[in-house]
Order: sequence, then structure tokens, then C-alpha cells
Amino acid sequence: MAEAHQAVGFRPSLTSDAGEMELSAPMLQEIYLSGLRSWKRHLSRFWNDFLTGVFPASPLSWLFLFSAIQLAWFLQLDPSLGLMEKIKELLPDWGGQHHRLRGVLAAALFASCLWGALIFTLHVALRLLLSYHGWLLQPHGAMSSRTKTWLALVRIFSGRHPMLFSYQRSLPRQPVPSVQDTVRKYLESVRPVLSDEDFDWTAALAREFLRLQASLLQWYLQLKSWWASNYVSDWWEEFVYLRSRNSLMVNSNYYMMDFLYVTPTPVQAARAGNAVHALLLYRHRLNRQEILPTLLMGMRPLCSAQYEKIFNTTRIPGVHKDHIRHLRDSRHVAVFHRGRFFRVGTHSQSGLLSPRALEQQFQRILDDPSPACPHEEHLAALTAAPRDMWAQVRRSLKTQAQEALEAVEGAAFFVSLDSEPAGLTREDPAASLDAYAHALLAGRGHDRWFDKSFSLIVFSNGKLGLSVEHSWADCPISGHMWEFTLATECFQLGYSADGHCKGHPDPSLPQPQRLHWDLPDKIHLSISLALRGAKTLSGNIDCHVFPFSHFGKSFIKRCHLSSDSFIQMALQLAYFRDPQCLALFRLAVDKHQALLKAAMSGQGVDRHLFALYIVSQFLHLQSPFLDQVRSEQWQLATSQIPVQQIHLFDVHSYPDYVSSGGGFGPADDHGYGVSYIFMGDDVITFHISSKKSSTRTDSHRLGQHIEDALLDVAALFQEGQRRKRRGLAEEGSEHSRDSLPCHTRGSRAPTTATNF
Repeated sequence: MAEAHQAVGFRPSLTSDAGEMELSAPMLQEIYLSGLRSWKRHLSRFWNDFLTGVFPASPLSWLFLFSAIQLAWFLQLDPSLGLMEKIKELLPDWGGQHHRLRGVLAAALFASCLWGALIFTLHVALRLLLSYHGWLLQPHGAMSSRTKTWLALVRIFSGRHPMLFSYQRSLPRQPVPSVQDTVRKYLESVRPVLSDEDFDWTAALAREFLRLQASLLQWYLQLKSWWASNYVSDWWEEFVYLRSRNSLMVNSNYYMMDFLYVTPTPVQAARAGNAVHALLLYRHRLNRQEILPTLLMGMRPLCSAQYEKIFNTTRIPGVHKDHIRHLRDSRHVAVFHRGRFFRVGTHSQSGLLSPRALEQQFQRILDDPSPACPHEEHLAALTAAPRDMWAQVRRSLKTQAQEALEAVEGAAFFVSLDSEPAGLTREDPAASLDAYAHALLAGRGHDRWFDKSFSLIVFSNGKLGLSVEHSWADCPISGHMWEFTLATECFQLGYSADGHCKGHPDPSLPQPQRLHWDLPDKIHLSISLALRGAKTLSGNIDCHVFPFSHFGKSFIKRCHLSSDSFIQMALQLAYFRDPQCLALFRLAVDKHQALLKAAMSGQGVDRHLFALYIVSQFLHLQSPFLDQVRSEQWQLATSQIPVQQIHLFDVHSYPDYVSSGGGFGPADDHGYGVSYIFMGDDVITFHISSKKSSTRTDSHRLGQHIEDALLDVAALFQEGQRRKRRGLAEEGSEHSRDSLPCHTRGSRAPTTATNF
């Protein structure tokens, strides 16, 4: 619910006496529109599936079925049980000479109907299979016979070569959890952090909510879940992101870093050329659905809908609500350098430009001595302004500089060629990483177009980074693209010995197009105000990045614990510094895993409570309990950056060529934003952010607490191992002295060790 604080301003102008079980026309209209959006997406994917292959079947399977029917007909067998004869009777009579043609058409129609019915049956069967979540409850490394049977059936009905969107129409609907269970889990989660008095008050509010309002709100959510495929996702996008009026910079956007220890080339234009080419190769694979769908724990496919808007996407500001504009294609990128904007084409008549040709275009921009026009240099600060202010200014900008604005907003993505270096330095590694993170998260406030789905940032020393707008997708989607980009530009495309892109320049390419902005005088003041606000916000953010190299994922695996849960518990320990013992730590890890699995199966707490809150606002129903839930201060917002494509290159052979992850701003003015990534088996990189204006937070202090907590927890396990070995040794000596059978005393040491 940390991000859901941005829904605080949502107050629909509706009238309804929500205390009684009556239908609300505005609420039903919102449910209808949600379902309509959902069905539009389904129809567009159905057409895409039809063109690229109906999964898990294929166009060849129709041809095979039609041929089999024709063969049976030739052998005087009727697999249709008389249906083809009835179809022939319905076809026009073209004369005796076309009698055989009518038979072929009847067979084709029957084959098509049978083929469609079989595909529909496969989709329904797969959807029913994917609704099973029992496999999530299996102990790690163990699998029941029921789960094995389920997995075998999933593999049978899933087909052999799934494409990115192959599973979309087979995914089950998001279930609406029991409201009683959600409230119980919520109270259980807040009990450790509330005083007895505060908890009793919250529990009383919860009981009143369950008695008075819960059933009505839950009824509307159930209705929406039957009509739309997901009862919460469109509301989450709209009310958490698109209706937020805050600046995107720091509050919404997040960043992703380059390789931590390696920069493949110091040539800025060359790194930009390879990176842009690799990104567009990823877009090509995305358009052809050649990216494999993500499988949860290698078993259950996840929704791939968020991949649709990676490229050619811009968040357009509105006075009350933003909207996402997505183009089907774009054949250029928008480039910013020293206060100037350029349009760089990415394709020629023969196709995608080579990396060397793109490098040539970027080098032309770097060599261009022309200065920025007045106020053009700081124009992009408007995208970091409050959204209602930027929406009003954009109206004038669209009138006065429509061509330039369209070139930026209609680009595949935004590229910023920074004039300063960045990245890890030997002289001051800690400060250099902090500055690198700050440059990616905020920049100088006017050198990123924060509305674009993502901006590629290329520093003067060849270091890369991403600034990502959050509303269109979550981090794993952009992280998947970024992994492919780094691996492709470094290991597949590569560089020549002198650091340039491989290949040859193309002197016939036209110069990059300089964008000209006709800025009216009334916009100048708005740009100055936006720049001042962006610099204030940028100066208030405190970023800290540090690689923890004492141990990594391999040590955690030896402790037989979930790596993510291990880190989450260590973060809690770092935040509260409450000394824990190993037994409690194991219980906490197990609890975190149970909550994680519940969330993965649609039984989480925050999205359900958020959706109930939105319904209550539509109905003008006051719920002190939901107001209390929404207003809570979430002072520790955490996230793991997943490593998803370990097959792209050999991490063990190239241990330094691993992305150092990324980070985001704090969700609370007095809180922290913490992300982490497992770099191979032995390093964990943490990204910490907080606000300097807060007297309660300090990113470097929390970083030290995280390191201390990890070492403390590791010491607990090492002590447990020592005690286990000591117990086994004592058992062996007692066995030699007393000559007791192994089975009479063998339970002592393992029992003691298990308790730690």
C-alpha cells in the first residue's frame, strides 16, 4: 500500500446512499468500462495470436486436421457423423461440375469448426490447470504426486514453443480474496509495530468495517472480477499513477545501472550506438513475440501484458489525470545534448541502422557546436513539474512547437548524452556510486524527458543507465529488456580494438535533425519555476549504493533459506536493530515466504484493501478502517531487482559483467527506498534512498546497519553450524565410550541444530 498513498486525492463526484445494498449506476459504469478495456485487450491479442499462430495449436495443425478429414472421406468414412453433408446442403448449388468443390468446402468448414473447438477446449483446460496454486505450498525441494501430475498436464496443454503472449487468453482471472481473511492478515501484519492501545483501536475499526461496509464493497469487487480479467490492475494504474499530481522525478521514476566494474568502451558515441541498436533489436524480438513468457518458478506463466508498452510510449500529462499514449511503431529516437534536442532516425530503406551508423549520428551531435536556444536548455524540467502545471503549459507548447513536441513524444525512447562522467571510481568508490545513482534518479532536473517510458542515459566516459517511468510497467519488465541490452551490446555486437562500434560509417546518412522550439514568453516563467522545483527535489534526495561482498546467494542457499526472505528479514533487523536469535529468524523467514506465496496466488492484502478503498470512494461510503489503512506511513519500501536471463552469457567466466541493479525514491518523506540485486553468488548490491530534509533518515547510516545486520545474521548461522558440529563430535565420543547404538542417541544433535 506504500504507492497507494497517491490515491489520496481521489474523490469522485458521485451520490449514493451506500449504507444499503443497492446498485450504484456510476459504480456499475466504472465496472463496465473496466471490463470493456479488458475485452479490447483480449480481442487485440486474439488477432495477434491468429496472425502469428494460434497457441498451443498452429496453422499447420489445421492443415493436418483438414487432410485427415479428406483422407477419411476418400476412404468412405465420415468422421463428422453426417455434419459435412448438412454443411454441403447449406452451400450454394453451383452445378454438377462443382459437386467436388462443395465437398472440399464442407470439409474445410467442418475442420475449421472442429479446430476452433479443440483450441477453445485447450484454453479452458489450461486456464483451469493454472488456477491451481497448491504447488506454491510445497516445501522447497519437495513435490507431491498431485503437483507432479499437475505439472505434467500443464506441460502437455502448454504446447512446445510458446511465444510471449501465447498464454494471455489462458490465464485465470485474478481471484478476489475473502474480505475476512484480508482483514485478519492485515491486523496480523501491523500487530508487531503498533502499541497495545493503537492495535486495539485498529482492531475495533476492522470489526466495524466487517460488520457495516465490507459485504457491499466486496460484492462490487466480485462483480468486477467476473466481468474484467483483473479486478485491481486498471485501478492501480489509474489511481496510484495516472491520477497522481506529484512530480514524476524521484516520486515515480526509477533507475537501472550499467555493469558495476566494467565499461566496455570509453567512447560515448560508440556506447550509445551499440546500446540503441541492442534496444531496437529487443523491440524487433518483442514485435515478433520471440521473447519467452516468464514462468514463475519454471512452472506457472505470468501475464505478459506490460511488455506491450515498453517502446513508443509516453505518459501525457492532464490537468486531473494523465494518460498513456502508445504508438504501434516509431523509427526514430529523441536525443538531448547540452540543452539541445535532436531527432535521429533509426532505420534506412534497408532496415535498422547498424551500430556504427548510429555511432556516427551520435558523434555528429556531440561535435555540433551550436548553442542551445534561450530557455530550450531547461525545457525538459517541465516533465519534472507537478502534473497539472505541466499539462497546462503543454497545451501552449503543442500549439507553438507541435512538430518538435511530437518528435520527442513520438520517439521510440529518449536518449540523453550527458557531458559528465559517472560510475565507480578507484579514488572514491563510495561517493562515486552515490553520485552515479543520483544522476540516474534525478539528473540535473532538466536533462531527462521523464514522461517517456524510459530514457537511455549515456555519460561522457561511456557509462550507461536507464531512467524509467513507472506507470506503464513494473521493474521486472524493464529489467528483462536491460539485461538483454547489456549482454547484446557487449557480447554479441562488441567493439573494435579502438573502442568504436564494429563496421563502417555511412556518409550518405543525413545529419541528425535539430528540433526547434518556438517558446512563447508565457512559458518562460513556467520553465523557470519547474527548474527551481526540480533542483529542490533533486537536492533533497540522498542516494547511497554499496556492494556487500562478504557473502551472497551461495551462502544463503547453504543455510537452506529463501534468498529474498533472508534479505528482507535482514533489512527489518537493520531498520529496527532489535537483536534476533536464529530460531526467530527462521520463523520470520518462513512467515515471509508464506506471505509471498499468498500474494503470488492472488491472496495478498494490499491490492485487495486498495480496491475496497476505491469502491468506497465511488460509493461515497466513509470507512474509518480503510482510511486508516491508506494513511499509514510505510517507512521502509523494498524491492528486489531480479536477474532473469542467466543464459545470455556465462556469469562465472565474466563475473564483473553483471548489472548492479537500480533503485527508486522513498515512498515516505521520513522513510527509505531500498532495492537490492544478487550479483552472481557472492555479492549483493543495495540501493538506498531517503530525503535529506528528514531528521529521522540517513541513507549511509542505514547502509551501515544493513551491512551489520547481514553479518550478524550470518554469524548466527555460522554459530549454529559450529554447535551442530560440536554436538555431533560429542555424540561420537559418547558413542565410543558407552557403546550405545546410533539410533538411541542420534536425535540429540540434529534436534538441537534444527532449533537454530
